[in-house]
Amino acid sequence: MATPIDAMAYAAAQSARVGWYLTQYFLAMRLSRGSMPRARVTRPTTDTRGLLWELRRLLEEDWRNIRAGVYSLPNDLTAPPLDTLRRVRAYFVDLSDVNRRRRAHAKTELMQRAPAEAKGLPRYYLQNFHFQTDGYLSDRSARLYDHQVEVLFLGGADAMRRQALAPIHVFLRGRDPRHVRLLDLGAGTGRFLSFVKHNHPAIDITALDYSRPYLREARRRLGRTDGSIHFVQAGAEAVPAADASFDLVSCIFLFHELPRAVRRRVVNEAARILKPGGRFIFLDSLQFGDR
Repeated sequence: MATPIDAMAYAAAQSARVGWYLTQYFLAMRLSRGSMPRARVTRPTTDTRGLLWELRRLLEEDWRNIRAGVYSLPNDLTAPPLDTLRRVRAYFVDLSDVNRRRRAHAKTELMQRAPAEAKGLPRYYLQNFHFQTDGYLSDRSARLYDHQVEVLFLGGADAMRRQALAPIHVFLRGRDPRHVRLLDLGAGTGRFLSFVKHNHPAIDITALDYSRPYLREARRRLGRTDGSIHFVQAGAEAVPAADASFDLVSCIFLFHELPRAVRRRVVNEAARILKPGGRFIFLDSLQFGDR
């Protein structure tokens, strides 16, 4: 269980984190003026004050889960200062290229260049998604990704990911974690899986993603293990696994990137590979007009 010292450490770290990423968010918005597309929405959207209120509610829920023992206090509340400054510099250096693509509505340069990392990948994957450099197909992109996401979510992305630990906690009651297998669809850099492994080191984990560079980054983050983590380059819509072979299937921040037809195939695959009584854990980001 968490202690009063843990509570103070969490509060201080999250306050500093939100302030740090919020500052970068507003600076990025200022530097991106003239390049951001106008959103076409049919209902009111949350303003900055509303977003901060929602973020506060998220962090309160995160702390309640920690205090109740649903999952432990993150083991990386603080980061090495030099590494942090390097990521900030890389983020803002890349931002000028991102803004250039936004202004030009350029999303398909990966199809035109056809990098070696793109061989064998489906057409919908050969884009830069959020106008980011190289899409999901370079080591540079993989190194930048987690920082970009934290700026986008004002420092709340990790807390959002941790909410997916709660159903895992419930599922494991009365079970031996050594006999539990989890597959993470679209594992990316392995950030969510690092939380799973920190809390449930005995679970057998498979990280599945189309991107070799992102899987390399995930291996760097998770690879020094006892062999209970496996890395598979494949799509979530065609999982190379037998029927009823996993107890848990997680899908974090993936669906908003997928075409509708592919989403249906991913759901079918999750149902196919889950054991009877297994659990599908789904978490995604808010879009315009959502609460």
